[in-house]
Amino acid sequence: MTILLTFDIEDWFQVENLRLRYPPESWGSQSWRVEASTRVVLDALDEAGGAQRTPVRATFFVLGSVAEKFPALVREIRDRGHEVASHGYWHRLCCQERPSALRDDLLASKALLEDILGSAVHGYRAPSFSISDSVLHMIHEAGYEYDSSLNSFALNPRYGTVSFNGHRRGVAWEIFPGFYEIPVSNLRCFGQTLPWAGGGYFRLLPFSVFSLGVGKILHCDGAYVFYMHPWECDPDQPRVSGIGPMRRFRHYCNLSQTVGRLQRLIKTYGQCRFLSCSDYLAMSDHEIFKGLGQKKPEKAPCGLKTFG
Repeated sequence: MTILLTFDIEDWFQVENLRLRYPPESWGSQSWRVEASTRVVLDALDEAGGAQRTPVRATFFVLGSVAEKFPALVREIRDRGHEVASHGYWHRLCCQERPSALRDDLLASKALLEDILGSAVHGYRAPSFSISDSVLHMIHEAGYEYDSSLNSFALNPRYGTVSFNGHRRGVAWEIFPGFYEIPVSNLRCFGQTLPWAGGGYFRLLPFSVFSLGVGKILHCDGAYVFYMHPWECDPDQPRVSGIGPMRRFRHYCNLSQTVGRLQRLIKTYGQCRFLSCSDYLAMSDHEIFKGLGQKKPEKAPCGLKTFG
């Protein structure tokens, strides 16, 4: 079975929950901590992979504004064995952008990362999972080979939906010829979709409960797609006042435990393959589906509905 660890590389003041306090024009004067916090994640993956005696490869969706300021960090992610993909440039919600502005953002972030790396960038993740059919078309037209922006938890109004009319390969869907959507993994329980892909829910839920849900998803789908942010591994980041109790709780809950939980997750499922998104798409159908012990499944992955 396969686990796809993915990380959205943005700094603490760039998250959507703090956007009103820290608009992009203010970023230049902030205390940047993303370089150190990303290295905390990289070190945790190295340590966990060494303990398991198997390489842990992940996908890092890097914000263009971060890459512009820290190009050496982008190369370090690649040199330490991981995939670099795009998280856009300014972390603006895709569904709220004018089409021309979104197209420029998609192209500029991809071009910047490719210039830094000297190699192609294949994947994209929309800020706050703000995806739609029209946005997906634009991502495809911008030259990306896959997107990982669908989060099927319907109670978050920022999350979008897309139509699945194509061919399924494991947890990936071929939307256009040669272009795939890789949704993050959620848990279907008692007719409800529960948020189980990571992020704040990974910090909030007891680890034993979260781990049981991951096991169920792996049993159902043969693969699990996880996400988190480096700032979630930075308990010493500045505390922002005046953002409301719920947003404050969501942002700062259990930050000191995140690294340990990430390593524990890898250890708990050490028998799995830990691959990047591109690694997963490069696998043969036989490799993808043998984890299920059956032929290609007919139903959608756990927690994922099809639309259209």
